[in-house]
Amino acid sequence: MCGIVGYIGNEQAAPILLDGLSKLEYRGYDSAGIAVRDSDGNINIVKAKGRLKGLIEKTDSGNAVPGTCGIGHTRWATHGEPSETNAHPHMSDDGNVVGVHNGIIENYQELKEKLLKKGYSFYSSTDTEVAIKLVDYYYKKYEHTPVDAINHAMVRIRGSYAFAFIFKDYPDEIFVARKDSPMIIGVSDGNCYVASDVPAILKYTRNVYYIGNMEIAKLGDGKAVFYNLDGDEIEKELVEIKWDAQAAEKGGFEHFMMKEIHEQPRAILDTLNSKLKDGKIDLSDVGLSNEDIKRISHIYIVACGSAYHTGVVTQYVMEDLARVPVRVELASEFRYRRPILDKDDLVIVVSQSGETADTLAGLRLAKEQGVKTLGIVNVVGSSIAREADNVFYTLAGPEISVATTKAYSAQLIAGYLLSIEFAKVREHITEKQYFEYIEELKSIPEKINRIIEDKERIQWFAAKQANAKDIFFVGRGIDYAVCLEGSLKLKEISYIHSEAYAAGELKHGTISLIEDNILVIGSLTQPDLFEKTVSNMVECKSRGASLMGLTTFGNYSIEDTADFVVYVPKTDPHFAASLAVVPLQLLGYYVSVARGLDVDKPRNLAKSVTVE
Repeated sequence: MCGIVGYIGNEQAAPILLDGLSKLEYRGYDSAGIAVRDSDGNINIVKAKGRLKGLIEKTDSGNAVPGTCGIGHTRWATHGEPSETNAHPHMSDDGNVVGVHNGIIENYQELKEKLLKKGYSFYSSTDTEVAIKLVDYYYKKYEHTPVDAINHAMVRIRGSYAFAFIFKDYPDEIFVARKDSPMIIGVSDGNCYVASDVPAILKYTRNVYYIGNMEIAKLGDGKAVFYNLDGDEIEKELVEIKWDAQAAEKGGFEHFMMKEIHEQPRAILDTLNSKLKDGKIDLSDVGLSNEDIKRISHIYIVACGSAYHTGVVTQYVMEDLARVPVRVELASEFRYRRPILDKDDLVIVVSQSGETADTLAGLRLAKEQGVKTLGIVNVVGSSIAREADNVFYTLAGPEISVATTKAYSAQLIAGYLLSIEFAKVREHITEKQYFEYIEELKSIPEKINRIIEDKERIQWFAAKQANAKDIFFVGRGIDYAVCLEGSLKLKEISYIHSEAYAAGELKHGTISLIEDNILVIGSLTQPDLFEKTVSNMVECKSRGASLMGLTTFGNYSIEDTADFVVYVPKTDPHFAASLAVVPLQLLGYYVSVARGLDVDKPRNLAKSVTVE
C-alpha cells in the first residue's frame, strides 16, 4: 500500500520526489504530499487530496518548493478518510520531526493516549501522526540522536511500517526504518534515494540497498549508513537492479495493463530460460535437490489473489503429473488456523512483490514449525526472497498495473516447471514425456502472441458488455482455475459484479441467479470435461443467459451453443491456463476502457498488499 519517495543530494528535491511518486501512484492515490527542507533550514510541507496531479499543480511541478532534501508520499487510506489533513507527510507539534509512513500501526490508540497525557495534540485521524510524535517524544525525552529516538519508538510500535523522517536539527540527513513493509535505498553520484518500490528510482540509479526488518538507515553525504535495533552500525550489500528504466514506462501503450499483456510471452520465455539448461530443467539455483523432492510428503501452496489462482492451477498439474498431495491455501486463512504441518512437507509461498503481508506471515509460520519453504517471487531482495529457504525467481520484470497479467503468467510457468521436474524425479513420467512437456512449454510464448494479434474481436465483444450488471464464469478442473482469474480481472478493473463457479456446482444453488441476458462465460480447454461443461452452459441458456465460449481451435461444435466464441491454440491440457487466461485479461481490459475507467489504478485497490 501507499508509496514513499525520499531524496537528499545535489539536485532540487521536489521534482525528483514528484517524478518518483508518479511511478508509485499505483500504490496509493487517495492523496499525496511532499516535505522539502529549504536553504534556511525550514521544512515546507505541501499536500493535496486526490490523484498526484493535484499536488503537481499545487507545487508548480515542484518548482515552488525549493530545497535539496525531501520526502514524499502517495496515500491509500487505512486510518482516516482521504483528505488533505490526513495526507502525509505528518509532523510533530513543533515541526521538529516530519515523516511519512506505509503500513498499519496496530496499537496507535494506546500510543496516542500516552502522548495525549504528555501534552501532545493531534490534528489528523491517522496512525502515522501518532508514530511521528512518538519519535519526537523519545527524541526530546532522552536528548538522543534520531537513531536512538527511532529505535525506542520501534520497540513500542506494533504492526507493519516503512518510515522516512526528516529532523529539523539534522538538516543534511534523512532517516528511515522498516518492519514488514518494503523499502529500498539507492545511491548514485553523491545522491541518496529512498523508495517503497523499484520503479520510483530506476531513472536515477540501479544500485540499491535492501534495508532489513527492524533496521534503521541514515542517508546523507552521498552514502547510506545502517543500524540494528540496538543502534549498532551494520554492513549491507549494494545490489544492482537488472531492470532498466524503460521497463517501467508505458512504451507507447495507453495503459500499463495492455503493455504488460503484450509482455507476457517475454516474461514466460525469460522465466523458462532461467531454468532450462541443455534442454533440461535445472533447479540448482532454486536449491531443491533430488533428495529434497523425493522426501516431500505434502505440498501447501500459500498465496493471495491472482497468486492464489496460479496455486490452484499448480495443484491440478502437480497432483496429476507428480502424484504429490497438494493443498492450496489462502494466506489470510492459513496464518490463523494453526495448520498441521509435518517435517517432510513443503510450503510454497507465491507473491509477485515478495512483500504480501499475509503470505509473508504464512512463510514465517511454516518456518517456525521447521517446515521447508520455497518462495516464488518476482522481486530480488524482497522479504520473502530473503526469508524463504529456497527461492524460484520469476523474470516478469516490473509490473505496474494493479491488475496482474505477466507476473501471473510467469508464476504459472514456475508451477509447471516444478511439477514436471517433481514428476520426473519421483518417476511418475517417462523421459519421453518429460521432454515433450518441456517442448510444449517452449511453444507457449508464440501461441500467446497469436491470441493477442486477434484482440480486436474481443474488443468488439467487450464493448457490448459495458453496461452489464452481473457476469458469471464456469469451468471444470483447470478451467475452473482459469475462471477464478478471469472473474477477478473483470471485477477488479470494470467494477462489474462477477463470480466464478465450478460448473458442476451450478445446480447446487447458483443457477437461481441466472436470468435473462446475464452473460455466462464457459472455459472449455479440458477435453475430458468439455461435454459436461457445455451441458452446464446449456442449462444457463435455457434460463435466459447469453453465452460466451472459450476453447481451443477444433472444438467448433461450441458454436451451436454459445453466442460468441474465442479460440486459443491447442496445447497440452495441463498448460491450457496459460493460453485461456489471455482472452479473459483482454476482456476485462476492454470492458474497463469501454466504461471509461482508470484501468491501471482501480478504485480501493493497491498493487502490493503489505498490510492485513
